[in-house]
Amino acid sequence: MHNRALGSQGLQVSAVGLGCMGMSFGYGTVAEEQSIATVHRALDLGVTLLDTSDHYGPLTNESLLGKALAGRREGVVIATKFGTYSPYTPPRIPDGRPEHLRSAVDASLQRLGVDFIDLYLQHRVDPQVPIEETVGAMAELVTAGKVGYLGLCEASAESIRRAHAVHPISAVQTEYSLWTRDIEADVLPTLRELGIGLMPYAPLGRGFLTGAIETPDQLAEGDFRRIAPRFQGDNFANNSRLVEPVRAIAERLGATAAQVALAWVLKSAEMSVPIPGTTKPERVAENIAALEVELTEAELKTLDEAFPPGVAAGDRYPAPMMALLNG
Repeated sequence: MHNRALGSQGLQVSAVGLGCMGMSFGYGTVAEEQSIATVHRALDLGVTLLDTSDHYGPLTNESLLGKALAGRREGVVIATKFGTYSPYTPPRIPDGRPEHLRSAVDASLQRLGVDFIDLYLQHRVDPQVPIEETVGAMAELVTAGKVGYLGLCEASAESIRRAHAVHPISAVQTEYSLWTRDIEADVLPTLRELGIGLMPYAPLGRGFLTGAIETPDQLAEGDFRRIAPRFQGDNFANNSRLVEPVRAIAERLGATAAQVALAWVLKSAEMSVPIPGTTKPERVAENIAALEVELTEAELKTLDEAFPPGVAAGDRYPAPMMALLNG
């Protein structure tokens, strides 16, 4: 496993991480034993960055990860998040109040069964609380020794700058893939300027870019993608056509479409550590193997031309969730 710097504050992690959300949230039901086996397979293969959140479940994903890491904490970089919603039921209102995060971090530590969180991120920016107040309180957690590094999720370039002025931000987590390139306009240049790492989630387009989803009917009951606009009706049909150039390059390279899509993300942004999610041990190995896929300049150009920003039909999320992005 290769390692990478995640930001310029000293945080070193595996070049590919593991997103744990789907083990408890968003994609249907998964057996706990299978999820723990997936985490263990990732650790065995050298993955050190594991991403979770108090919102996933809600609350249960951190506990699951805590079980998986029992006796295996050393060398693992735990990234968890707070403040998506409070309370953890609708209405879905981000909560960045200092008093909320102070209680949230203690609860996360307890569920994870650890005394220290390596990377603590605000899950969504709260428009009602100045980000300076939120990050100032997060910085107090660093001083208290509860947290090592700070991060944000789905934040605008302006919010990132304001936050970074209060305390160095090590990483920003946001969706980034061949079919979600919104951040290239202003967020990605801001991260490069400030020396902040990028944690792309959904780097495989929520599975779409693997070419394995041929119809929405394949998706399990309770799978979030059943209500995601890009997986609906004509949007699904139009987006399906996008996968062909990925498949073609994968066939020439003897790789999978997933590996090509992930290799593009790994190549496209400095200090970028994608966190593809999976619930299957064999997929962990497939994702890591993307590090060995070398895309030529011609292949990168082909993919860039096939996937210009905005090419995907439909929004990333339903309207209420879209309103919480780019805080």
